[in-house]
Order: sequence, then structure tokens, then C-alpha cells
Amino acid sequence: MNVATDIAIDLPAARAPRDRAFFGHPVGLGWLSATEFWERFSYYGMQALLVLYMTHALLLPGHVEHVLGFEPFRRTIESVYGTLSPQALASAIFGLYAGLVYVTPLAGGFLADRYIGRTRAVVLGASLMALGHFLMAMEASFLFALLSLLLGVGCFKGNIATQVGELYATGDLRRGDAFQIYLFGIQLAVIASPFVCGTLGEVYGWHWGFGAAGVGMLIGLAIYLVGRPTLPREQPRAGSALATPRPPLTREDRKSIVVLIALLPVLALGLVGNMQIFNAYMVWAEQSYQLVVFGQQMPVTWILAFGSIISASAILVSAGFWRWWSKRHTEPDEITKITIGVLIAAAAPLLLAAASMIHAATGQRVSLGWAAAFETINDIGFANVLPIGLALYSRAAPKGLTGVMIGCFYLHLFIANMLVGWLGGLFERMPGVSFWLMHAAIVFTAAVLLLVARFSVGRTLAPTNGDAGAGLAEAAT
Repeated sequence: MNVATDIAIDLPAARAPRDRAFFGHPVGLGWLSATEFWERFSYYGMQALLVLYMTHALLLPGHVEHVLGFEPFRRTIESVYGTLSPQALASAIFGLYAGLVYVTPLAGGFLADRYIGRTRAVVLGASLMALGHFLMAMEASFLFALLSLLLGVGCFKGNIATQVGELYATGDLRRGDAFQIYLFGIQLAVIASPFVCGTLGEVYGWHWGFGAAGVGMLIGLAIYLVGRPTLPREQPRAGSALATPRPPLTREDRKSIVVLIALLPVLALGLVGNMQIFNAYMVWAEQSYQLVVFGQQMPVTWILAFGSIISASAILVSAGFWRWWSKRHTEPDEITKITIGVLIAAAAPLLLAAASMIHAATGQRVSLGWAAAFETINDIGFANVLPIGLALYSRAAPKGLTGVMIGCFYLHLFIANMLVGWLGGLFERMPGVSFWLMHAAIVFTAAVLLLVARFSVGRTLAPTNGDAGAGLAEAAT
């Protein structure tokens, strides 16, 4: 007997009592949301500390010599970037790690689809991530920790999101609301993790922060295992006799695929300002913001938590705005919303450039009001880029290739993080004003390119009758 496929009861009478037990949704949504909360808690807790840990400790003399295999690893990176200082090297390592996080889910999805199923993939991924966080607590195992985390995220990330979608029948309109609940749990994790992991790491020692992330991942794994009986049986794996055959691609399908892939580097440019927040922005913020609050020195990682509160609010405000707009005017299509979002986001680095100018002119740190203003503008823009992009790619993808195209969509985050890693290495060689003006120019260029795409290939991506609202409902599956 296969426990993974037989553990759920599919009889309608048995499923009905639990189908609306969690805020009108299947009870399994609660277990998956709680699991994802702790996974994101561990992920963002570690990421909040990563660059600070490398620049303040790990990459300095007396520490870096202890990292197993680091010299060959450094030579490989410097063969691409050139000779790097500790800060530039930390930026490059961060960009490589943060970028590969969005590539490994392609392999994890293939592994689950073809061989081990989603449940085993999620359990394997959670176990590898917990191991990776605990390995971060030792300098010698730093590279092995990053590898373990990358493999773990690859197995976990896409497969648990797919299980959320499998809670609902194809025409169940609750799916869109389900992912809002699911993503809201992620936002709560992004808020909580810098307070817990960031504070422990900065105040009590880096390894305490990484250890807390590992404990969080173990809690998430335990929640998933307890809640697994509430989830539906898994779908037949690709290639099996029970799998549904994929319909053949039409000429329009092929055209859509080409356009969607061509947009990836443009979307990557549009997110450069946002993705720099966990990298060079943290170093700049530590040097430039007035972090003494009520007489106490505030850990710089707390800025990420406050920024996440603003981000969650921006998503809610943006969704409410477009709902209000649609009742009074014609609602723009996805690529138009994305263009608007990127254009708004281009203004955010201008605020950091202005703050850098004030800091350079006066020699005084700037207030945290600049941080709040930067996050507000950036997050209003971001709220109209990544979620809307998911909706676009899930709706415009040819039938039977949605999962593949969503995996391809995440590749723009890989490109963005690799670019951010390289750009962050320029931080110590450029004035802050020039550094952030460069980011504003890159994001603005993306907005112009998206505007060109809107008028040249917009018809290819335009919704047809009957599917205009389908994208958001299936965006994260």
C-alpha cells in the first residue's frame, strides 16, 4: 500500500466536513500555510544575516581559512568577476545563492513528477534545509550548508505550492483566495524572522541566528507530517499510464512561449532595485541610517521586518485599488500593470540616492523615515510586478505547460539575483549617490522595454474570453 496516495479519503461524504473547516477552505490549507510559514521563517532569517555574517566575520582573515574548500570556490568566482574584496565577494556569493534558489525548483519538480512524488520531495527538501541551517552554525561547513539549502529549497518550494492547488477542483473559485491566505502566511514569516534570527545573530552571535532558522525548519517539517493526512492523494506522475496526455502545441502557443521567455531578462532588470535589499542595501543601511531608537541601538536586520510589514500592506492596497478601478474603468491587462509597477519601483532607488547625498554633505546619518519612504515606493511597485507576473505566465502558458512556464518565470529571479550580486560588488567603489542612481536607471530601462513590448507583442499575451480571471487563481500552482 502506498501511504502517500492512500492516506486521504476521496469519498465526498468523508471530505465534506473538512472542506470548509479553515476559514471556508479545506483544513489542509491551514497545515500547508503553517508549514510554509516556518519554511519561509527559516529561509528569510538566514538570508537576513548572510551578507552581514560574511562581511563582518566569515570572509575576514582568521575565519575564512577555516572554510572547507573555500579557496577553489573563491578562484572559481574570481575567474568570472575578477579579484574581489571581502564585501564584493560576499555580494557575489549572495547573488549566486539567491539566484540558484530559483533554478533548483525546476529539478525538484522534475524529481517529484517523475520519481518520488510531491510528499517525499517536500519531506526531503525540509530535511535538507534544516541540515543546511545547522551546518551554517560552523564556519568549516559554510559551503556545504549553502549546497544543502539550495537542494532543499529545490525539492520543497514548487512542490508544496502545487499541493495547495491540488486541494481544489479545477473550477473551484476559492483557489485564488487560498493562495492569498498562503502568501499572507509568508509575509508574516518575513516580518517575524528578522526580529528573531536577526536579533539573535547580531546581538548574541551569528550561529545563534542560523540555529534558530534550523529549529524553525524542523517545526515546519513536523507540522507538515502531522497535517499530511488532510491532503488529497497525489496526481499520477508524468509518464505513467494514468497521466493525462498533453495537447499538441499550436502556432499561437509557440508564439506565446517565445514572448514569455523573451520577457524574462526585462523582468529581471525591473526587479534589480528590490532584490538588492538583502544585499548591498543592508551594508549601506548599516552605514547610513540612524539606528539608535529610544536610546537603544537597533539591529539593522529589523529594517527588513518593518519593510515586510509595508510590503504586505502594499499588496493588500494594490489588490483593493485594482478591484475599485475595475468597477469604474476598464482594468488593464497584466503586462500593463507590470509596466506601471516597474515604473513606480524605478523611483525608489532615487530616494536612496537623495539620502546618500544628504549623508555625504552633512556627515550625519539619515533618519529611518527615508527607509520607510523607500520601502513604500518600492513595495507598491513590487506588488504589481511579481504577483501579476505569476498571473500572466500561468494564464498565457499553453495548456499542459503551465507548470513548466511557471518554472521558467522564476528564472527571471535567478537572472536578477546574479545581476544584483555583480552590482553589489561595485558598492564600495562608487559613491552612494551614483550607486543608487545606477539602480534607478536600470529599473527605468526595464519599464521602457516593457512599454515597447506592450505595444508590439501585447496582443499575443492578451486574455481571451473566459480566461481573463483565471491567471490569479492558478498563479502559484
